[in-house]
Order: sequence, then C-alpha cells, then structure tokens
Amino acid sequence: MLLDAFRGLGAGLSRLTERWVPDAWVICLILTCIALFLAVVGAGAGVEEAVLAWGDGVWVLLTLAMQFTIAMVAAHACVSSRPVFRLLDALAAVPNPAKPVQAVALAAGFSLITAYLNWALCLVACALFVPFLCRRNPQTDVRVLIAASYIGLGTVWHCGLSGSAPLILATPDNPLLAPGAGAAVVDRLYPVTETLFHPFNLLYMFAIGAAGLGAAVALHPRRDAVTFSPAQIEAMLPKPPEVEPPARTPAARVDAFRGWVWLAAGLLAYPLGHSIVTRGFGTSWTINAYNATFLAAALLLHGRPLSFLRACRQGVDAAWGIILQFPFYAGIFGLMQNTNLGAWIGEFFAEFSTQRTYPFVIYLYSGVMNLFVPSAGSKWLIEAPYLIPAGEQLDVSVVTVLLAYAYGDSTSNLIQPFFAIPILAVTRVRFGDVVGYTFLIACACFLVSTLAMALIPTNL
Repeated sequence: MLLDAFRGLGAGLSRLTERWVPDAWVICLILTCIALFLAVVGAGAGVEEAVLAWGDGVWVLLTLAMQFTIAMVAAHACVSSRPVFRLLDALAAVPNPAKPVQAVALAAGFSLITAYLNWALCLVACALFVPFLCRRNPQTDVRVLIAASYIGLGTVWHCGLSGSAPLILATPDNPLLAPGAGAAVVDRLYPVTETLFHPFNLLYMFAIGAAGLGAAVALHPRRDAVTFSPAQIEAMLPKPPEVEPPARTPAARVDAFRGWVWLAAGLLAYPLGHSIVTRGFGTSWTINAYNATFLAAALLLHGRPLSFLRACRQGVDAAWGIILQFPFYAGIFGLMQNTNLGAWIGEFFAEFSTQRTYPFVIYLYSGVMNLFVPSAGSKWLIEAPYLIPAGEQLDVSVVTVLLAYAYGDSTSNLIQPFFAIPILAVTRVRFGDVVGYTFLIACACFLVSTLAMALIPTNL
C-alpha cells in the first residue's frame, strides 16, 4: 500500500511538473533573476554592480564548457563505434523486457558505478545508454528510466574518485593552501586517504547509493507507463558507422589511411601515460585526461578517420545544450565571485549553527548554492575560505566540513537541470518531464543524508 502511494506520488508530481516546470534554459534565467535580486537586496550590491558582476562571469567558464562539449562528443563517438554499440546493446538486453523494474535497476546501477569512477563519464555514458535500454525494454517508463540514469550525479559522485572538493585539498599548491590576500585557508594537504577513503565516507557512499537505487526502482508505475515510440528510439539511438566504399581517388586514399588514426591516438595517449607514470594517477586524472582517453579510444574503435569524424559531428547535436547554457550559469558564478552574495548566504546560515548542527547547515547550504553555481570545484574555491574558518571557530574539522559540503552538492543535482543537460539532449525530453521523479529520489537521499549529518563526527 505504501509503495503504491509512493508510485502514485511520483506519477502525480511528474504530471504537475510537466505542466508547470519550464525548459532548463528558462530555469537558468529564473535562477539568474533570483541571484541578482539576492545580490542587491541581501548582499548590498548596487544594481549596476550586480549586472556587471554577472557580465564579468559569463565567459570565465569557457574552458570548462569546451571540456564538457568534447566529453560529450568523444563519448558519443565511442558509443557510435561498432564494438561499443554491440556491448551496450548486449548489456541493455540483460533485463527481462516483461519486468521493467529490472531495466530501471540496471540503469541506476550503471549510473552509480560510472559516477563513482568519474562524473563526466557518468554524464555521457548514462545519457547514451538510455536509448539502448529503451529499445530492448520498450515497456519501461522512460521518465523513471531517465531519473534512474541520473542518480549517480545526485548520490555518489562527490564521494568518488573524481570528487572535486576532496581532490582540490589533495593537490599540491592548490589555491586554498597557498596564501592569498590573507592567510592560507588550510595549513596542509589532505590526501584522499583522509577524505574519499575515510571509513565514514565509504559507508555513506554505499548507504546513499542504495537509497537512490531503491527509490528509483520503487517509483516505476505498475500501469500506464510512458514509453517512447520505435521512431523516437530510432531517432536518438547512436548509429554505428556505415561500411565505407573503396577509395577511388588519391584524396580518398589519403583520407582512408589508418595511420592518421594511430598517430592521433598516440599523440593523445603518450602525454597522459607519461603524466600518470611521473606524477601519479590521482594527480593526472582530470577531465582533460578523460577527454584524451575517450578521444583516443574513439579513434581506435572507429579505425578510420572519416568514420571517426562523422561520429563526432553527430555528437555535437547532443552537446548543444551545454554550449548554450554554460555562459549563463557562468554569469551566476560571476555574481557569487564578484559580489558579497556567497559570503552573505554563508553568514545567514552560520547564524543558526552550533558545533553539532554545523555539518547539517553546510549540507543544506551547499545544496542551495549548487542550484546557483553547479560547478562543485569552482564553488568550493569560493565557499571554503569562509566555511572552513567558521568550522574551526566551532571546533569542526576541515574533513567534516569538506564531506558535508560534498554530500549537499550531490543531493541537489537531482533537482538542478544543469547536469541533466546531456541526458535531456539525447532523449529529447524536458526537465519538467522527469523532475517529479528525481525530486522524490532526492527526498529519499535527503533523509539518509540528514541521518548521516546527525552521526558524522565533528573531528574527522
């Protein structure tokens, strides 16, 4: 009875959000208006100062935008190759088509594993896995399937190997360790053995992952599932490369030369391998390394230059939302960075804190701020200079502050459309179609996280 009520609530919320929640880009503009209002009314910035701060931020994340775009294009090229196409298709065939919850569980498990390994891998791989699951499991509700494919970014990613904030504190000469205008924020490095591999973090990771997976499976409706038509599935399914005709001209023979593929793959792979050998995997594995790996893999999987290039061109279609929306979110980032808005919001929450409640306050604060600046690493560099000292005044350790921040940053991803852009672009659905389900998954994660914040030691 309770489970049926939970499913019904998910379906009802989905119908409500389909009607009332606008497009992801419009949500970005709504958040911009809220941020501008708070910067003027709450943080004391002048109207012109706030607008100029927004404008100064618009172009500061172009590097990250291009990294995201290449990540989508490279991963799409990999999936469009014949070997990976067959692999994902075979994996999607594992669930029993007559039991849609199996497909939801597979999508959620795939999302959790890839998110733990790398956030960008999760974004792209899960987005491109959904069409295969839909084709092999046509009775599965696509709204729940998309929500399940998205849960890795809302549960385990910041606990995992690519967690931005923990990796920053483990990196030599990071901005929080080096003295800036005042004193350094932290006085030493915090290796991942003290953060990502701390027993509390590992326990939390398994608990939050289980909560997300369980909620996603429980939400699948027993009847009246919303599904894609075969034509819709075919339109979004990556296409394996066609067999190229024999080269008949000198230019065509040059284009078909496999040596170009091996040269490009080697040039991408060697610097990454050299960095891993000389500097270590933990320092070397960045989104640039991810992109180099997937570009090299796509080249080798396709084997021929023109096949690779056609796959990349198709991948740009899936990345258009990233290209368009990143500058507008960067404007909100500029507001946080160039006005007193971030500090004002932090001080507002800190007024209600004690040593015992401070981790929960940080968890909430990090989640709220993530709605405005969905870039965990950049946001950490903005917030850590006042979150960590405030924690020290309350006798809360740096590691406790860090983990509370990471957990809050993850949870609100489930109701923040920014990181859903790849999966929305591939599946051609609106965020409002799925946010009713992701919201309920977020509620389940919030309950687990609230318990975790009550139990987390303040002196980790």
